[in-house]
Amino acid sequence: MSVKHGLLALLGRGPMYGYQLRTAFDSATGGTWPLNIGQVYTTLSRLERDDLVGALPENEGQRPYEITPHGRDELKRWFATPVQRSDRPRDEVAIKLALAITTPGVDVAKVVMTQRTATMRTLQEYTRLKTQPGDLPWLLVLDAMIFQGEAELRWLDHCEASLLRDAHRAMPSYRAYSGFAAVPSPGPSAATIADETCRTGPRLAT
Repeated sequence: MSVKHGLLALLGRGPMYGYQLRTAFDSATGGTWPLNIGQVYTTLSRLERDDLVGALPENEGQRPYEITPHGRDELKRWFATPVQRSDRPRDEVAIKLALAITTPGVDVAKVVMTQRTATMRTLQEYTRLKTQPGDLPWLLVLDAMIFQGEAELRWLDHCEASLLRDAHRAMPSYRAYSGFAAVPSPGPSAATIADETCRTGPRLAT
C-alpha cells in the first residue's frame, strides 16, 4: 500500500496532524502495516511539495494538514486505478525458495517446513483476531491476510510435491543437498489445512 495515498485518503476525511494520521492509519489497517511518525512527516513534506496537501496554522503546538484540490484529484485517480501485480512488492518467500533450490548445501525441505510452520502460526493468530469485534475495514484487511496465508500454504504444498518429483529424476549429488530424497511424503494437503483453518483455526506443523 502507498503511504502517500493512505495519508491522502485519511486527510480526505478532514484536517489532521501527524500523530492523528499515524493513529488513524494504524486503526484502518489494524496495525498490520506499522507506520512510524518519521514516515508520516517525511511523506507529508513530499505531499506539500507536490501541492497535494497544505499546512494549516499551528494549533496548540501541532500543525494540522489538509488535502488540496490537486490532492483530491490524485486520490480519485488512485481509487479508480487497479493495483497491478507488477506494482506489488516482490514475494520474498518465492525468491528465497528459488535460491535455496539452486544453492548447494541448503536443506530445501527444511526451508519449506520452516516457512509452513511460520505461516500456520500467523494464520492461527489471524483466526484468533477474527473472534474479536472490529470495524468492517479492519475485518476486510484481516480476511485478505487470511486468504493470502492460505494461498501460501497451498503454494508450499505444491512446491514440496514438485521438488519431490524432481528429486527422483535428479542426480544423486542434487538429492544429497536438496534434502528431499529422504522425505516420505509432502505433508498435509492444502485442502486439509484449509478445511481445518475454517473449522478450528490453523494448526501447527509437527
